[in-house]
Amino acid sequence: MSEYLSLLMFPLLMLFIFAGVQIAFAMMLVASIFGLLLFGDVAAYQLLTKIEETATNAILAAVPLFIFMGAILEKAGIAERLFRAIHVWTANLPGGLGVGAILLGTVFAAASGVVGATEAVIGMLAIPIMLKHHYDKRLLSGVICASGSLGTAIPPSITVVVLGPVAGVSVGSLFSGLLLPGLMMAVLFLLYVIIITYLKPELAPRSAADREHFSMAEKLQVTVTALLPAAALIFTVLGTILLGLATPTEAAACGALGSVLLALCYRNLSLAVLWDSCKRTVSISAMILMIVMGGNMFAGVFFAAGGMATVQSMLMGTGLAPWAILALILLIAFLAGFVLDMMSVVLIIIPVAMPVVRLLGFDEVWFCVAFLVILQTSYLTPPLAPSIFYLRAITPPEITLQHMYRGVVPFIVLQLLVLLSVLLFPQVALYLPQVMGGPAWQ
Repeated sequence: MSEYLSLLMFPLLMLFIFAGVQIAFAMMLVASIFGLLLFGDVAAYQLLTKIEETATNAILAAVPLFIFMGAILEKAGIAERLFRAIHVWTANLPGGLGVGAILLGTVFAAASGVVGATEAVIGMLAIPIMLKHHYDKRLLSGVICASGSLGTAIPPSITVVVLGPVAGVSVGSLFSGLLLPGLMMAVLFLLYVIIITYLKPELAPRSAADREHFSMAEKLQVTVTALLPAAALIFTVLGTILLGLATPTEAAACGALGSVLLALCYRNLSLAVLWDSCKRTVSISAMILMIVMGGNMFAGVFFAAGGMATVQSMLMGTGLAPWAILALILLIAFLAGFVLDMMSVVLIIIPVAMPVVRLLGFDEVWFCVAFLVILQTSYLTPPLAPSIFYLRAITPPEITLQHMYRGVVPFIVLQLLVLLSVLLFPQVALYLPQVMGGPAWQ
């Protein structure tokens, strides 16, 4: 009977969330209620064990390090320097500012791995100058939301660092598996902006007075001083993981130190910058790790009560083909992304989905990459898109929700094309993990 009773954990969790309880505390509360109800006093020991597991997980140590790295890049003005450097090369392209914003999103995502930070930085840098050049507000909104969402699809991603241990899949393999789909997404975004602004110049007006001309010497100088150091930092983090030279935690530590040295070289490092970066790191890390701990407690009680076996038997008993069951899991993840943050979706769905995926014989890395792409798509999809709420917080009133909703639609279609390519051609996600080799860092 307990296995069927455990299924009520999900409706109760949603009830608490809609009642305004923070997601981490909602998961802890539901786990405590059902743990005591089903197992009595022994549940206290089980829940305390989950706290220890979270606190001693070596992979999760990468989370505050990646956040600190992104905070330093933002607070020390390195991201702003990068945007100016990219703008030098893209200024005279159709939709050059939009192209620059997407490229900055790609670079900053590869350097920080934090979705909200990526969108906030790009928005604060690009929105004023795009408005000044009279960019269409729908295009502007879509570009900022889409480029910010690349923080999930371009490794290293904080979501992947959390997903790997929960799914029991190598974080290094997930990083390499996600790289091609993430870059495909960025390239499709770039092509769309260039093509649509070439066909409809009124979306991104370029008068002769607005055009900026840079000599080759200026372009090379800004590349050497701004782009190459950032590329070196990205290789320090991502390259060492993909080549098997460092674990994600070691690479994150090198990246955090590298960002500090970069800020020092640019003479932008100060006690105020370090203090603000540390405060931001503690705040975001505490939030993420509390959610992870709550998710571990929730999953622990659900498993112990036999809920996992019940879900398996229900899914397998539907008579659906394996592909249909997989599509159902991805649809649930997509819908959950409307109302929950990414970490919560990972911690609620992945522990339930992974045993089913293994039972059906699908590749684990391939499924996790598809899961992350669908999660990123839900992050961008109205009406409850978190990316739109981030954008709403940093845009002037003249950019309305209607502009944002209409602006993200083409980018959602492009993300779905990437998802389709991953599902139909598994090698898109599996080629690099097979080729890169190296230790399968857990």
